[in-house]
Amino acid sequence: MTRSRRFAILADRDINKETFVEPWPEAGLIVTDSPYDPPPSLRLENGQVVELDGRARADFDAIDHFIAEHGLDLAVAEEAMVTPSAQLARLLVDINVPQAEVRRLTRGCTPAKLTEIMRHLNVLEMMLGLAKMRVRRTPANQAHVTNWREHPALLAADAAEAALRGFAEVETTVRVARNAPFNALAVLVGSQAGRGGVLTQCAVEEALGLRLAMKGLTSYAETLSVYGTERAFVDGDDTPWSKAFLASAYASRGVKVRFTSGAGSEALMGHAEGCSMLYLEARCLLVTRGAGSQGVQNGSISCVALPEALPGGVRAILAENLLAAMLGLEVASGNDALASHSAIRKTAKLMLQFIPGADFIFSGYSAIPKRDNLFGGGNFDAEDFDDYNVLQRDMQVDGGVRPVGETEVVAIRGEAARAIQAVYAELGFPPITAEEVEAATLAHSSDDMPERDLIADLAAADRFLQSDDTVLTVVRALHRRGFSEVAANILEMGRQRVAGDYLQPAAIFERGFRVLSGINDANDYRGPGSGYRLEAERWQEMQQIPQAKSPREFIQANLGEPSPKLVELAPASPGSRPEVVVAVGPAFGAALNRTINGVPHEEILAAILTGIAREGLTARVVKIYHSSDCAAIGHAGAGLSGSGIAIGLQSRGTTVIQKRGLAPLNNLELFPQSPSLTLETYEAIGRNAARYAQGLPVKPVAVKVDNWARLRLIVKTALLHRRETEEIRDKPPMELLFDWEPDV
Repeated sequence: MTRSRRFAILADRDINKETFVEPWPEAGLIVTDSPYDPPPSLRLENGQVVELDGRARADFDAIDHFIAEHGLDLAVAEEAMVTPSAQLARLLVDINVPQAEVRRLTRGCTPAKLTEIMRHLNVLEMMLGLAKMRVRRTPANQAHVTNWREHPALLAADAAEAALRGFAEVETTVRVARNAPFNALAVLVGSQAGRGGVLTQCAVEEALGLRLAMKGLTSYAETLSVYGTERAFVDGDDTPWSKAFLASAYASRGVKVRFTSGAGSEALMGHAEGCSMLYLEARCLLVTRGAGSQGVQNGSISCVALPEALPGGVRAILAENLLAAMLGLEVASGNDALASHSAIRKTAKLMLQFIPGADFIFSGYSAIPKRDNLFGGGNFDAEDFDDYNVLQRDMQVDGGVRPVGETEVVAIRGEAARAIQAVYAELGFPPITAEEVEAATLAHSSDDMPERDLIADLAAADRFLQSDDTVLTVVRALHRRGFSEVAANILEMGRQRVAGDYLQPAAIFERGFRVLSGINDANDYRGPGSGYRLEAERWQEMQQIPQAKSPREFIQANLGEPSPKLVELAPASPGSRPEVVVAVGPAFGAALNRTINGVPHEEILAAILTGIAREGLTARVVKIYHSSDCAAIGHAGAGLSGSGIAIGLQSRGTTVIQKRGLAPLNNLELFPQSPSLTLETYEAIGRNAARYAQGLPVKPVAVKVDNWARLRLIVKTALLHRRETEEIRDKPPMELLFDWEPDV
């Protein structure tokens, strides 16, 4: 078969770099409704669960036991289980039913019941549910800050920029495990240089993570993974009880804790037991709630490509976010790992959390370039900041990030790099040079950084971890070196850990170390006019993207002194000999003196007249005052032309060749895309007009279509047209004298 050219082109599209497969339930490759998913059921005897989702107590595995003992609210369980799932789904999206009532019943639902509720909801309804059920009223965002070189100055600078951009949490990790203490230290110092109160973590093995927390180098943890099958737990060397114990250990030291789960992990590990990804995730979420975790990082996370390979995968990812919110868990809703080669697809996926809002819209927006992200790329990265800010502005949605200018970013990056340099110097670590500080201040990625002696850094990191030095040592070092504000912020983070207020549900710090949580900032969405709204100062801040200019600037660029070569003579009269009239708009050469792409009006007019002269014809220049419309200008010019042929020319450059007798919106040739018109084009327009006037054969002027021009320049077009329209007068067309030298 001869290959279709269109299908060949489609085959090269980014979307076709993905893998798509048909469901295979036996292998766990199915996102919902596996034939092996159990039906919802719950039976109690003497206050004890004796049957859970079709399984008798004698057959419970470890997860069943944990859910039965700790994951269900037995006081409401029987009521919840007899309530039809479709009715629970309707309660979820009914704006007249308060969040608390939905959550009360949800906490009595078994994993299979929770999964069945989701079956009744489409994506739009799930988004409404997420807007209603998320714990904290104010959305927030988390950033990933890592780099391949694990350079401390760059880590600090990037963390400071992330904090300045509004991220409430900053997470780092390691390429070499022994670097964990220094990476955690650099991100802590950098984030507190950017904004006091940003929570930080270092994603490493759990025991090491706890040691870092006990030194005061981190303030939250979310790498406590839970799974939906017992065998997957065993392979992870854990049980639900050990996870609960570890979460308690963190919390006892004032460290905020989220668990991590997400669709697809059990299938990836080979232990899905034929169950659907969503059902297994529902089990994870009940384990998370039963263990007392503040929240969960879910939304498939690093397994995202697995559910996305299957039908309904993105819907199931949203469903797991919603289930977590229904259970009262803080939700860091994925969107972190690379989800697609296709910009369309990854943005569409993001919208499911971006529009309704989540406690954390990303469980790690890559605040560095993808190639430096040690978490696996980053679905959106530092090169997408401007796009993300514009999305917030377009939709009046708070995505947890604020626009910033280059000057303030460079300043804060430099401050952070110098602060970590001071800590290294004061504590005797391998020195950070002035060259490294300068590079980190201006760097985009670790490619821009000098290499360090990794062996020396690792040896120093080992000594630091084994020493008695804590965050207080760091505070003293910063204070002695003159970084008092950064030192004060880090010390206050330590004080907040003692106070423990940010162990409240879904807690973050806003500026000034004020805690926002599900207690004092509870989500109160009840339909239109309620809940969190991007307004007042926050909305004003979101509007101020650096690219936004005053509309007057666009007009100003086209203003200038009236052309001395264009002199108005007298009212224009109809011609009686072969000629071409060049009719220009009311602002031409006066209120405006150049086209939309900056070409002076004098040069445009000279090119047109040259083209006419080269065909052996004369021309008159006439200014039309009664209209700024290109068609009307050309129509009026044709009425004055002795040959009946005219060129209509707006001040922004849009042009038409018109013939007397044609309707105003009919014409011989129209050139609507003025940014594509060159001086050579205008000369060709002049030649064609002269040939029309002489009745000669004419080949229309070919102008390349630029489909991006309107997108790029429509605002400027509107503003320039407005300025031309301001020059409309109740005045007849006027003859113009144009002082030029023809080049023929």
